[in-house]
Amino acid sequence: MRRIHIIPALLSLLFLAFACDPTEEPGVQAGIVPRSDVIEADGGSIFMTVTASGDWTIMLEYSGGSSGWATADPPSGTGSRADVRLRYDANDDTEARSVTVILKAGAGPSPRATVTQKGKTPEDTPPATSGNISGKDTAEPLWLELPATKKGDGLTFYVHDMDGGEYIDAKTSGVRNWSFYWDSEEHLSLWVAYPMNNSLKGTGKRTDEWGLDPLIPEDKQPDLRNSSYGGGWTRGHQIPSADRLSYNANVSTFYSTNMTPQEYYFNGGIWADLENRVRAYAAASDTLYVVTGCQYAASTAYSGYYSGFAVKIPTHYFKALLFKGVSTYAPRGYMAAGFLLPHDTQISSGNYLDYILSIDELEKATGIDFFPNLKKVLSASAADEIEAEQPSSWWK
Repeated sequence: MRRIHIIPALLSLLFLAFACDPTEEPGVQAGIVPRSDVIEADGGSIFMTVTASGDWTIMLEYSGGSSGWATADPPSGTGSRADVRLRYDANDDTEARSVTVILKAGAGPSPRATVTQKGKTPEDTPPATSGNISGKDTAEPLWLELPATKKGDGLTFYVHDMDGGEYIDAKTSGVRNWSFYWDSEEHLSLWVAYPMNNSLKGTGKRTDEWGLDPLIPEDKQPDLRNSSYGGGWTRGHQIPSADRLSYNANVSTFYSTNMTPQEYYFNGGIWADLENRVRAYAAASDTLYVVTGCQYAASTAYSGYYSGFAVKIPTHYFKALLFKGVSTYAPRGYMAAGFLLPHDTQISSGNYLDYILSIDELEKATGIDFFPNLKKVLSASAADEIEAEQPSSWWK
C-alpha cells in the first residue's frame, strides 16, 4: 500500500517542478503612460512610455471636439520604449478636447490613458478691437516667442501665416508662421521669431524659391530673387529653410525680409551647426520658442548694390531659445538659453557652445527684452529666475 501512495506523490512533485520553473521570468504587464495628462492649446508633442513584451499598436479615440488632431509616433512597435511621441495640433477652440491613447498588445486587456488639451485662452490672440496685427510699430500678440517692441523706434512688426501671407488671427489664418521686426531704413529685420516643434516644422524639402515679401512694398526691400547682395555676401536665413518644410511655409523662408548679408563660411559653418542643434532642441521639446536676429547698429560695412540697396553687414548674430516641455532640467516646465556669435569668418569652424550665455546676458548685450510674456504664464519671479540662470547641461 505504501508504494501506491508514494508513486502519486512523486508524480505530483515532478509536475510542480516542470510547471513552476523558478528561472522563468514572469510576463511583462502591458502599459502606456504619457508624460502629462494635460497639454497646452499650442501644437506640439509629448513623450509616452510603452511597456510591452511583444508587438504593440496604438489606437486613438477622441472626445470633446474634432478628431484627427493627434497622432502616435510611431503608431506600432515591439517591446518597451520610452521615446514614443503623442503629436498634436493647436486647439483653436476655447473648449478643451481629449484623446484616449489605447495600447493593443497581446490578448489581454488594452491599457489606456487620456490626455486633455486645453482650449485657447484670450492671451493666445490679440484683443478683438486691435484689427490687423501686422504693419504696426509694436507687437500686440502675447505669444511667448515675441521679444518686447518699442513704440517710436522706427521698426515695424509683421506676422506671416503658414501660406506665406499676412497672419490675421487664429480663426482666420490658422497657425502662425513667423514674425519679424522690420527696419525699413536699413532694409533688413532686427529679428525673426517663431514657435518650433515637429508639427510646425512639417514635411517636405527646400524650395529655393527666392522671393519678395508680400507684406512689404516691393521698392522698399532688397530684390534677392536672382542673386545675392553683392560684395561677396551670401543670403543668410534668419528662420532657416529647414525649420519650415511644408511647401508654402518653406517658400516664405526665402522672402527678402528673412535675409541678411552673411559671410559665406560663417553661414555654412558654425551658424549652420547652431541651426541644426536648434532643430534637435525643438525635437526634444513640446515647443521651442525661437528668436533669431542680428546686431548692425555699430556696423560701418555694407554689401554691394546687386539687390538694389547697400545693406549693413551685421557685426553679430544671436539666438534666444525658450524650451517648453518635460525635463528634469526644467522643473517649472520652461528653461532658456542664448547664443551671441561675432559675425567673423575666423570662427566659422568653431564651436557654437563657446558662445552660449543666459538670457539676461543676451539682453544686456543686445538691448532687447526677450520672452516678456513668460511672466504671464509663470510668476514674474519665476520668469526672472529662468532668464538669469546659466544654461544647463541639457543645452550642451
